[in-house]
Amino acid sequence: MTTRGVPIDADAVDDAAGRLAGVVSTTPLERNTRLSDAMSAEVWLKREDLQTVRSYKVRGAFNLIAQLDDIARAFDDARTIAGQGTVIREAVEQLGTSPDVVVLPVGGGGLLAGSLTWLAQRHPQTRVIGVEPEGAAGVAAALAAGEPVTLSEIDTFVDGAAVRRAGAVTFPIIAASGVELVAVPEGRVCSEILALYQTDGIIAEPAGALASAALGMSTVKIPDSASVVCVLSGGNNDVSRYAEVVERALIYEERKHYFLVEFPQEPGALRRFLDEVLGPNEDITLFEYVKRSNRETGPALVGIELASPDDLPSLLKRMETAPPRIERIDASSPLFRFLL
Repeated sequence: MTTRGVPIDADAVDDAAGRLAGVVSTTPLERNTRLSDAMSAEVWLKREDLQTVRSYKVRGAFNLIAQLDDIARAFDDARTIAGQGTVIREAVEQLGTSPDVVVLPVGGGGLLAGSLTWLAQRHPQTRVIGVEPEGAAGVAAALAAGEPVTLSEIDTFVDGAAVRRAGAVTFPIIAASGVELVAVPEGRVCSEILALYQTDGIIAEPAGALASAALGMSTVKIPDSASVVCVLSGGNNDVSRYAEVVERALIYEERKHYFLVEFPQEPGALRRFLDEVLGPNEDITLFEYVKRSNRETGPALVGIELASPDDLPSLLKRMETAPPRIERIDASSPLFRFLL
């Protein structure tokens, strides 16, 4: 395929690999026990979080810049796409055989387009799954519209892949491929970030955990014993975001819930709530008393963390019979924007 006068094919990806030799790192391809056991498959992580600048994106950037004069520069370029495609080329070379499935994070579509181009000519039997953040599924929107469209609103949490508009160069390559696309909720990405850290000892940025977060979803069917290459695209995580990652993960897993409680203005009201409403495996993680609206009652915002989502029905039942008026704040409520 030719885009803006520049050919993009498997040879372009091969040429990019030669151009990048000695400039970028050959990142490890590691079998992941946690994901392999969960999927009953052989799941390999391509560790681009260990790349120079801790992201695969340097591959495409350098391959483009190395071929430009001092004036010309663009992100949505065939040479960038070819450079991004070297990630999968390198992974297949390390694996030593064609993987059954390749799972890739998707933002503007450069990594996906480059990988599709190379695999279609070199390993056409390999199935490719592109994974977008649910709150910024720009490529899926483009495919539905038949052309790139600008999303009016996006969730920027998965910042490395939260793109309002699919690339004009990447779109026709992706559209012609018939690739599978799935969208992953941001909360599930957060759960995967924590699993990567706590179980695998890997620090991943949200976009880095995007592809592996799709594994195990009901929309992603992986045959038993299949070989799966999953690109962990980056590790530029900010430790200051850890609290938000934990919060989003707990809400997604239905282990954290928020309530407005109208406490009566009398001694012992909070103690009765603790004794009569909370169970032994439930903790208050947030308690913010709001200025009382009348002499009889005073509202409080209460966050409760459960040991298991299965504990929620019994908690709600106890709340129904409790003296204070209690209102559950649904995750779809605009008020949730003030909590996250």
